[in-house]
Amino acid sequence: MTDPRYTKLAKLLIGYSTKIKEGERVLLDMIDVPDEFTVELIRAVRAAGGIPLVEARHTRITREMLHGMTPPQAETIRDLEMARMKKVQSYIAVRGAGNMNENSDVPAERMSLYTKTFRPVQNYRVNKTRWVVLRWPTPSMAQAAGMSTEAFETFYFNVCTMDYRKMAKAMLPLHRRMLKADRVHLKSPGTDLTFSIKGIGAKTCEGKLNIPDGEVFSAPVKDSVNGVVQFNTPTVYAGTKFENVKLRFKEGKVVEATSSNTKKLNEILDTDAGARYVGEFAIGFNPYIENPMCDILFDEKIAGSLHFTPGQAYEIADNGNRSAVHWDMVLIQRRDWGGGEIWFDGELIRKDGKFLPKDLRPLNPENLK
Repeated sequence: MTDPRYTKLAKLLIGYSTKIKEGERVLLDMIDVPDEFTVELIRAVRAAGGIPLVEARHTRITREMLHGMTPPQAETIRDLEMARMKKVQSYIAVRGAGNMNENSDVPAERMSLYTKTFRPVQNYRVNKTRWVVLRWPTPSMAQAAGMSTEAFETFYFNVCTMDYRKMAKAMLPLHRRMLKADRVHLKSPGTDLTFSIKGIGAKTCEGKLNIPDGEVFSAPVKDSVNGVVQFNTPTVYAGTKFENVKLRFKEGKVVEATSSNTKKLNEILDTDAGARYVGEFAIGFNPYIENPMCDILFDEKIAGSLHFTPGQAYEIADNGNRSAVHWDMVLIQRRDWGGGEIWFDGELIRKDGKFLPKDLRPLNPENLK
């Protein structure tokens, strides 16, 4: 018997997130996902009149491919993936992993080779298709969240199938404010950072790009970032966990970077010229996600959080920065995490994780649940 939670999530992804239409081709990119859920997605695509295409991947096999990656191999994979991507109108990726550190021993130069070579495919997917990306709940994720497997699965399906239409309405005033704002000032313990978002644009994220969702993002004017930011959540990049990441900026560029693994942090930031500049600034407010679990699709939506992203900018809110890297780093500003403030043009927008202006209060957790 099919788990009814699978059916509910599949219908959300097809009917709301990507809005599949008659005759559209949909690439289902399934990584360590149970066959039963893949079958539900195939059926949901067909029910909408779409044409499902499926790629089933496994993280241990991917690790082996990355471990011995060569330029000809990376270029061949890029060309094949690009050809397929150009044949579809929508892309749905469901990413599971029994071990979130599976790629931790992939040599940095091999990972850098692959990410640089593959970037055009990712850019095409982001900018030319309707897409949504989500994780699949695993014991590894439950362990990272400090929860039992069963409790985490319940949490996962509850947060992934929340009322995104209600959230979408509540975030519109924040979107309008970010479109108009110029100067942004972030304050927290260890953080005093200023930058401009004037003229960059902004994008609401209401369950149509990521599941779970709950953020509005923009990007800093590329050379406007000055000061220091101290992130208070762990972050995983390319299979390696980093803690206590601290970045110091001068005229937009990371001029000093330290963490629990400072050497590897700087290796990643030296991937290319754009990796030391920031491509995204976002404010997160999903009411059901309260604590980090080393999974960025969840952590970047934490209630009372923000994230700042060395690397590639999105074309929809573009500051011109280009990089093979896109690394969302999360700072929680709720009082139980040390507090903090976000200012737009001299107005205090959020304090200790709570929005203060009347038009933004519907985004506070007690009003979104």
